[in-house]
Amino acid sequence: MADGDGTRRSPLHDLHLSLGAKMVPFGGWSMPISYPSGTLEEHRACRSRAVVFDVSHLGTVRVEGPSALATLQQAFTNDLARIAPGRAQYTHLLDRNDASVLDDIIVWWIGDEVFDVMPNASNTDRVRAALTGAELVADRTDQRAVLAVQGPAARDLLRPILPEAAAIGRFRVGGFTFGGHACLAAGTGYTGEDGVELAVPLEVAADVWTAVTAAEIAPAGLGARDTLRLEAGLPLHGHELGPGITPLQAGLGWVVRWDKGPFQGREALAAERDAGIVQHLVGLITNGRRPPRDGQRVLRQGVDVGFVSSGNFSPLLEVGIAMAFVDPAVTVTSEVSIDMRGSMVDATVVDMPFVS
Repeated sequence: MADGDGTRRSPLHDLHLSLGAKMVPFGGWSMPISYPSGTLEEHRACRSRAVVFDVSHLGTVRVEGPSALATLQQAFTNDLARIAPGRAQYTHLLDRNDASVLDDIIVWWIGDEVFDVMPNASNTDRVRAALTGAELVADRTDQRAVLAVQGPAARDLLRPILPEAAAIGRFRVGGFTFGGHACLAAGTGYTGEDGVELAVPLEVAADVWTAVTAAEIAPAGLGARDTLRLEAGLPLHGHELGPGITPLQAGLGWVVRWDKGPFQGREALAAERDAGIVQHLVGLITNGRRPPRDGQRVLRQGVDVGFVSSGNFSPLLEVGIAMAFVDPAVTVTSEVSIDMRGSMVDATVVDMPFVS
């Protein structure tokens, strides 16, 4: 569904409105940023118990056929040969010319020749265009809703209503049924907590959401999802990944399998590997509650050494935290300052995640 201005709507849009959600534009979609409980409470509920996010804005590109595996292998950086059907894998699509990350993606390997590629919202068309070698490449985003149930109690709370989904292990993929409809679940998420993501047909999307929230799993918006992923040190495309940023700069070299053969952007990335990176991603913790914001400059001994890519207040640590791209000479335990609109706020470079 889409509004008159072309903004797309989740299949659960009306449900969110009925719950008092604040809706905001995100990646071409209208999505809930928070509910009346507020982002801080939603964040803490995920860390202590469980919440459910509507993440239907994520893309689903179904890739099928005898050449599906080879097509994905030649497009993405990671190596699907390291896993098997019934598993999920995190991977990157790179720009051919400079190896910057066009998108970071989860691949659900559903069957021998069937894969669901899950791009970020605004990158679905770009990812689909990179997969033209397979017999069938179809955008199925409008045919399903995706619910992310996350938190330390997520599986226990899901088990009475969706036992098959609750049993799906971390980075595993499997089917379950609801109301006579075939659904998919994967042990994936974007919060640093355990949980599962549920891909359900439109016909039962609202019923699944209602059943999940009736199981004392509170709804949470994209505001909490962002603060949770920041505490967990997880990158966001457009911030820690995107134009001019490569996997090596983002500290994600592990997602590149040099021994698997050719993939898009390999030559450009190899050139950077050999020459050395010009910036790297680090974590910053401030000495107060004031939240850093993306774009703010980072200085060491008065010298500009980089910029904040994501920053916010950490509800768990109760201080400001940030991810920043800085000069490679700036390493863990370095003392720096963040220029917050003319005020210099002291910070320390730390390992990530901020919250384990």
